[in-house]
Amino acid sequence: MPDQSGRPDPGPAGLGDPVQPVEQVQPVEPVNGFRILDLVASLPISTWRYHWETPKVRHLGPMAQDWAATFGLGGDDTRIALVDANGVALVSIQALYRLVDDLRQELADLHERVAPLLVSDEERSAADDSTADDTT
Repeated sequence: MPDQSGRPDPGPAGLGDPVQPVEQVQPVEPVNGFRILDLVASLPISTWRYHWETPKVRHLGPMAQDWAATFGLGGDDTRIALVDANGVALVSIQALYRLVDDLRQELADLHERVAPLLVSDEERSAADDSTADDTT
């Protein structure tokens, strides 16, 4: 639901609808998923609990200050908005998918190049065996 200025209310800590219609966001800019993935890899992540929770409770994630310093996303360095966390996670998944896809292709290419050599070794081994049989 929009607030008085007409902006959608994101709810506490940006917990509202994390996907906005394109008409409500500006400017829309592409990101380099591989760069984001590198940033995710360097982001300190730890377990922790809020001071009001019992010692048994543990959460896992980055500190909001580290998040803000790493990505420069959100309105301040005291919260991580779900819309930003979801965006970072999704673009990182896309980058990982591309990396895995590239590695699969590279592996298939290498297999194609090596397969004839393996056949030749097998044929050579069979020929060596038959030559050894001929000499005995």
